[in-house]
Amino acid sequence: MVNSMTGFAARTQQGSDYTWSWELRGVNGKGLELRLRLPEWISGLEQALRTELSRALIRGNISLTLRLQRSRGEGMMQLDGAQLSQVLAALSAITREAERAGVELKAPTTAEILSMKGIADDPNTLSEGASVALRSKLMADFRPLLDSFIEMRATEGAALHAVMLAHLDKVAKLVAQARPVAEERKAEMADSLKQNLARVMENAKGLDESRVAQEVALLALKSDVTEELDRLEAHVTASRELLASEDAVGRKLDFLCQEFNREANTLCSKAQAVELTRIGLDLKAAIDQMREQVQNIE
Repeated sequence: MVNSMTGFAARTQQGSDYTWSWELRGVNGKGLELRLRLPEWISGLEQALRTELSRALIRGNISLTLRLQRSRGEGMMQLDGAQLSQVLAALSAITREAERAGVELKAPTTAEILSMKGIADDPNTLSEGASVALRSKLMADFRPLLDSFIEMRATEGAALHAVMLAHLDKVAKLVAQARPVAEERKAEMADSLKQNLARVMENAKGLDESRVAQEVALLALKSDVTEELDRLEAHVTASRELLASEDAVGRKLDFLCQEFNREANTLCSKAQAVELTRIGLDLKAAIDQMREQVQNIE
């Protein structure tokens, strides 16, 4: 099963105290790179999410965003009424004693009163128990988000699988077209080399005929493209086997595309025939198109 590295999933949920929304995105990457934007005040959440993502995904640049706010309003302070009454009573008593002593005190501002310990709780400060409970809710809600993301990558992967098979079929067809052309060219080159050898021997005295024949045979061997065509066929077979694998095969397919391209380049450099050059160029175009798709495979 081929999976794409591209995917997107979003989810919104509401608990008793909080409302939150997720966004999970994935694009191409050489390895697995995780970028998380999360509320920092939820203890242990980032590590738990990284663990889940690392277990489920192998490659890709992954971005995860969590937006969280209290259901009663984002950033709403929670006042402790009893503590506030005690503080106000204490301030009143202090003011009366100061008046008796003839000391003039400046009245505290509302902000100064709120800053006193115990008056108001920071909405982003949770007890350990509350933090654990919230993290558990978020992690439970994250799993269906991740499942949806993986499903989208698999759907795109199925489309990539079909496209890759079509490209491989085209490469195989071009290789099949090249074989008879290469065989015809081989015979033509043999005749041409024989004629050139005869002319050389006629116009050169003292040359070792067997040595010249060896050099000519070496030239013929170097111009033969049979090995390149055989390797291209082998790469097509290997690519199809990888596409049928259950593993993440993107890296291996990328390597094979480099090998495909190397053989096509060699074929073009050895061609010395218009038709074979045309087939070689068509091969390079098909291989480039295939490699573009491989960049999306996990």
